[in-house]
Amino acid sequence: MMDMQTRRWWVLGALSFALLAVGFDMTVLNIALPTLATELDANTSELQWFANSYNLVLAALLLPAGMLGDRYGRKKMLLMALVLFGLASLGCAYSDSPEMLIGMRAVLGLGAAFLMPLSMSILPVLFSGEERTKAMMIWATANMMGIPLGPIVGGWLLKHYEWGSVFLLNLPFVVTGLLAIAILMPESRSQRASKIDYFGVAASSLGLVAVTYGVIRAGDKGWSTGSVLISIAAGVILLAVFVYWQRKTKHPLIDLLLFRSPSFTWGAILATLVSFAMFGILFTIPLFFQAVKGIDTLGTGLRLLPLIAGLIVGAKVSGNLVKKAGTKNNVAFGFFFLAAGLAAGALTKTGSTFSFSAFWITITGIGLGLALPTAMDSALGVLSAERSGVGSALIMAMRQVGGAFGVAVLGTILNSSYRNGLELTGLPAKAAHAAEQSVSAGVAVAMQLKSGTLLTNVRGAFVEGMDTMLIACAGIAIIGIAATLVFLPRKGSQSEEKSA
Repeated sequence: MMDMQTRRWWVLGALSFALLAVGFDMTVLNIALPTLATELDANTSELQWFANSYNLVLAALLLPAGMLGDRYGRKKMLLMALVLFGLASLGCAYSDSPEMLIGMRAVLGLGAAFLMPLSMSILPVLFSGEERTKAMMIWATANMMGIPLGPIVGGWLLKHYEWGSVFLLNLPFVVTGLLAIAILMPESRSQRASKIDYFGVAASSLGLVAVTYGVIRAGDKGWSTGSVLISIAAGVILLAVFVYWQRKTKHPLIDLLLFRSPSFTWGAILATLVSFAMFGILFTIPLFFQAVKGIDTLGTGLRLLPLIAGLIVGAKVSGNLVKKAGTKNNVAFGFFFLAAGLAAGALTKTGSTFSFSAFWITITGIGLGLALPTAMDSALGVLSAERSGVGSALIMAMRQVGGAFGVAVLGTILNSSYRNGLELTGLPAKAAHAAEQSVSAGVAVAMQLKSGTLLTNVRGAFVEGMDTMLIACAGIAIIGIAATLVFLPRKGSQSEEKSA
């Protein structure tokens, strides 16, 4: 019979394998959207809601999911989440209308809302010290690797099979996770069965949904739109009420004392900054390869392999570097590589070779592999087994909102620069309006009009916008370096660990 020392690493391996499905699901949809528009006769609004329904449910339920895991058992909730994720994947694969796919994507988001924080929350339960750091490296690498792998595997599946296959791909990961967790993982829960903070659950969920929805709309409608400002303002007010309530109630949803720990506070903030920059990269690079270079979905996915290689190298080096240089220096090195890679990427031209792209994408991947797992481990080390579910969910909620802001803010920078670079004089009004919407639409208009001049202009304007956006990302990474050196403890304080 396998002893606990061995079993826990198998549990981590199974959870990491299952997490790949969540990462796939975040990016594979982008590859499948053109096909879904045709096959399901979906309009632009419905295409947006395929992603939004998932993201909004995920944002709403992260904190309640962590609380329920702490209260009723993390193993039980993880098994439920995997079953839900698997059933929703089946539902997505066999959806025969946009409405059904939107609903199934919402259920998929519900499964992910439990799966992500609770898979992370078992790390401080099963591991401690250097072993926990190593376990976090494995968990975070799996969490990140699924994102660039989505376009690769999704592109290949769409080329050879029906569109539903991109969702059926989740099932082997789900089944493996179910079997391993059911057989190998011990149950764990908080020993303090406090009352459920229903008001806190409602306020935090509604606040996160309102902020996330407002940010999503901002990327599409602009930051000055009335509905965007109202949604974000309402979300901020609700979250402020939530924080006030947590300070007053006897049974809070989250322990605000966590934020007294520099390791937790700045570990979570720095992980959020990494997510901000990372989602910006993943948003633009596929567009560059497809619209500017004319490469298909599979080829685009394959050109993201250097990011995965960099991630693996960064995570591998990180484990040894933390021991020698400490958490602070390791995260700072990560942000340095991020800044260097992104600044190099900002030199991209329409005629740049793949070898140049591979170089800076790899450097960026190394930065991600160094910074993100170490920053998250710094925050995780403060959590006790009692409250690891809610604490992990809080870290994930901050990252989720940070990623949404990253896509919206960086998308605004990209779109503004792209539109300013377009030369549309003399074009029919309808064609000009279409070209302004996105680089993909601009390329389609140029092809339809058989205008080489317009095609060159559209691609050049996009690359200029992408370069501007990458400079902004590099600036975020430089802020990350400064914040790390000033605020993050050199090593996770032993007095802080397990205090929450």
